[in-house]
Amino acid sequence: MTTEFQGKTAIVTGAGAGIGRATALQLAARGARVVVADLHAATARDTVATIESAGGAALEIVGDLSDPDVVNHLVTTTLEAYGTIDILINNAGIMDDMSGPHEVSDALWERVVRVNLTAPFLLMRAVVPHMLARGHGAIVNTASEASLRGSAAGTAYTVSKHGVVGLTESAAVVYRNQGIRVNAVAPGGVNTSLEVNLNADAMGLAAIGGYSANVGRIAQPEEIAAAIVFLASEAASNITGVILPVDGGWSAV
Repeated sequence: MTTEFQGKTAIVTGAGAGIGRATALQLAARGARVVVADLHAATARDTVATIESAGGAALEIVGDLSDPDVVNHLVTTTLEAYGTIDILINNAGIMDDMSGPHEVSDALWERVVRVNLTAPFLLMRAVVPHMLARGHGAIVNTASEASLRGSAAGTAYTVSKHGVVGLTESAAVVYRNQGIRVNAVAPGGVNTSLEVNLNADAMGLAAIGGYSANVGRIAQPEEIAAAIVFLASEAASNITGVILPVDGGWSAV
């Protein structure tokens, strides 16, 4: 363990698996107290146990972060346990079924947008006042290659991740002189357990599939986590409002 984040508290959402888990472990290994937020109790507890077994400090909060009551509970519990919130990693997200606009159901649209965009907004709204009171804070959102182009996912997911970019850049401007930095990473293909329930008959899938050759190498979660941890660190002290592609060059194609 190192002391780069010693004395700092980080909330990491979707931290039970994949990019979120890798980020939580890397932050904890650098001295942060980590609040592991996830929808699934077993995976959240496993991440906490891994951190604690290495000598770190962590606690889990289980629930659907698109629910304002869960968000309020998360923030209240974090402050009660650790006293501060210094870092917020908005990583939790879900995929769509690759449908085009005319194929997206109301239920799919509302669920994807609520989890991928509304939940980060709710968390930022709840956390930022505490950061403002202390005059510092770092927020890193997980956008996507789909936030940079229209050919990486279905309509609902693509729109939600473009919204994450807007949320990131807007907040970066608002808090630019308040000591709070807001950035995002835009991963390409990553080896995670994120479920994609494809609609095999979707026009969107047929169109998007033609661009799949551009994906390139599939990254490991730890590679994305390293970029997130960098943006949350003092090494990025003059970086805000950046959408950082971590995609093996996909965005350059």
